[in-house]
Order: sequence, then C-alpha cells, then structure tokens
Amino acid sequence: MKQQRTDTLMERIRNRQPVFGLFVSIPHPIIVEMIGAAEYDFVIIDCEHTTTGLEAVEEMVRAAELVGVTPLVRVATVERTEILRLLDCGVKGIVLPHVEDVRQIEEAVQHAYYYPIGQRSLNSGRAGTFAKYSLQDYIGQANESIMIVPMIESIAGVRASQQIVAHPQVSFVLEGAADLSQSLGVPWQTDHPDVQAALAELHHIAVQSGVPYATVARGEADMVRWSREGVHIFVLGDDRNTAFRAYWNKRNLYRTSGGWT
Repeated sequence: MKQQRTDTLMERIRNRQPVFGLFVSIPHPIIVEMIGAAEYDFVIIDCEHTTTGLEAVEEMVRAAELVGVTPLVRVATVERTEILRLLDCGVKGIVLPHVEDVRQIEEAVQHAYYYPIGQRSLNSGRAGTFAKYSLQDYIGQANESIMIVPMIESIAGVRASQQIVAHPQVSFVLEGAADLSQSLGVPWQTDHPDVQAALAELHHIAVQSGVPYATVARGEADMVRWSREGVHIFVLGDDRNTAFRAYWNKRNLYRTSGGWT
C-alpha cells in the first residue's frame, strides 16, 4: 500500500546537513512557492506577529508541499485548538515563542501528539489523507514526525534551557536574540556582549544535551561564526524584510550610479 507523504527535514538535521529557512509573514501561498523555488528547506509561517488566518495557512501548507518545503508554524499561544487546527491543516511542526518553562513544552506536546505521547484529538482530514490510508498507521507516523521547536527569547528562558531542551519531544531549539536583547536591557542590540554571552550559553547547553541549535543569521559574519561552531540550521530572516531590502536596494541603484546627489 502506498504510504502517506513523508518529510525529510528532521532526517537532514540528524545527518547534520545544512538547512535553511525563512519566517513567512505575508499570508499568500505564492510567497511559499517562491521560497521553495529559491531552494530553501523550510518555512516558519508566522501566526504570532501577523494577522494570518487559518485558511491562509492551509493554502500556504499546500504550496509548501508542492515545492518540497517543510511548513512549520510559529503560534501565538500554547493553546489546544490553535495547535490542533494547524496540525490538521498539514503543518509539520509547531514553533513555540517565549519558552521559559518546560511546562510550556509539556502542554504543547499534549495538544500536538496522539496517544501514548499526547492526547491530540483524532481526525481523518487532510493531514491524514482523508482516511485514504490506515489511520492507525497515520497516528504512528505523525507521532514520529511532528516537530516541537521552542524559541528561547529571554534570559529566563536561557536559565531554564537545560530542562527545556531535555524534553524528548524537542526537535531543535531556536534562538530569539531580538527579544533576548530586550530582556537584558539592551533592546535590539543583538551584538551586545551580554546577548552574545547568553546565546553562547544556550548553544553550549543544546550541544551538551544533543539537541540541534538553530540561529537566526543576521548577516554573513553570523553564518560564518555559527557554522564554525557546528550549527547547521539557519533561519535567514523573514520574507517582508528580505523583500523590502531587495526593493529598497534596487530603488537606490540610481543614486549609487550617480543619478543624483
């Protein structure tokens, strides 16, 4: 019998292959399709800092499947119905913002996984290929493939990270240097020594725990530095900022070519 659609992102991460992603804030499937055409490995559809609705997410997931990109979603809250509906759309993983306590992971796991790991409500919708194949097989496959990704975005989260990353359902940990800088009293100074020291501590804890570490690379120097540290999961910003910089740079070509001063 033909098996259900499989995803290889975690396999590549386990094999320490470099993988690249983008936050997606523009709620349209063509954005995801373009990112896939640009040969990214995953997208994090943002439902925390945007007004993206569930129907848009489902269309974006379809686009991700079309181009072979793994769709993750950053949720606004660790809430049962939100996580359930996103996974039933076909989302492959849940990114949890502002994690400061392992209990947030435990709650998300209960909502995201089926028995015996959690208590996710059973459904035969698109995530289960509308019951075309064995739902018992789907449950087992889902429990093996769903990703839970905590974002550590505060000094409290860094201090609790040993317990957070030790949870067996944590797939990888993602730094959130921007909000981390604010929690350290130096907002948006992501290069500040205190911020960099906290990131180094988080990275060390992840390595010691055998949990992959993902960085939000803020330039070539960041990528080189973290690559040398063995990091191979890179989030290269978000679609809006990437597009804006491209538009702005192109608009300013006339200035830099001597068109006016």
